[in-house]
Amino acid sequence: MSDAGDLWEQHARWWQEGFTQGADAEYEEQILPLAAAHLAGASRVLDVGCGEGQVARVAAGLYGVGFVAGVDPTWAQVTAAAERGGGVAVARGEAAALPFCPGSFDAVVACLVFEHIEDVDGAVAEVARVLAPGGRFVLMLNHPLLQTPGSGWIDDTILEEQYWRIGPYLVEDRSLEEVEKGVWIPFIHRPLSRYVNVMAGAGLLITRMEEPAPPPGFLARAEEYREAASIPRLLLLHAEKVAAGGPPADQAASAR
Repeated sequence: MSDAGDLWEQHARWWQEGFTQGADAEYEEQILPLAAAHLAGASRVLDVGCGEGQVARVAAGLYGVGFVAGVDPTWAQVTAAAERGGGVAVARGEAAALPFCPGSFDAVVACLVFEHIEDVDGAVAEVARVLAPGGRFVLMLNHPLLQTPGSGWIDDTILEEQYWRIGPYLVEDRSLEEVEKGVWIPFIHRPLSRYVNVMAGAGLLITRMEEPAPPPGFLARAEEYREAASIPRLLLLHAEKVAAGGPPADQAASAR
């Protein structure tokens, strides 16, 4: 296992205790409702990087969903997901080597996962492979502007200004971040264009993009967070599988 994989195994309990089963306001108030809204109407759903399975369990509870699978490379997360159940079939696997046949799903979701994946090209290609034609891919990321190395909220007491400083946004960067004392997590910053272009190359056409404001539960955690209420922490891309390099048939017809 890679060093990054070892870190995820080591800190799985930190994630499970701090971000699941109602512990995190951003998941409860924003991420899980968005997942439910964008997966509505699907019948076979795959959660890539499912962790302990909370997004997959939301999908399994939606009307009309008949099968939900979750894949994660971390044994500790897969074990917890299996124990928590919720009608989800769980397997250990990598995003760039999904253990499913082509066209197995009509919806794939990946929540706060791709910013930790080294082989983003391989992972997106695998998503496209397991999606049926017309299927959807719901990708949620820590917003690339937020995740840019060196970015952060600046309270300039000399100039009496507050602003969000953006680091070298266009530079793809791999780093370890101490997200909590003693908890080091690998992150890969990529500009938004990197995700858009690799998805387009795999025949995944983006049909909707969302940049929601931080939810009330997050802003209430600290006084200074309220000053950043207009800075999105989350980016959602909703794409549909089409022929590589071309628009859906109805859009192509309307363009003629």
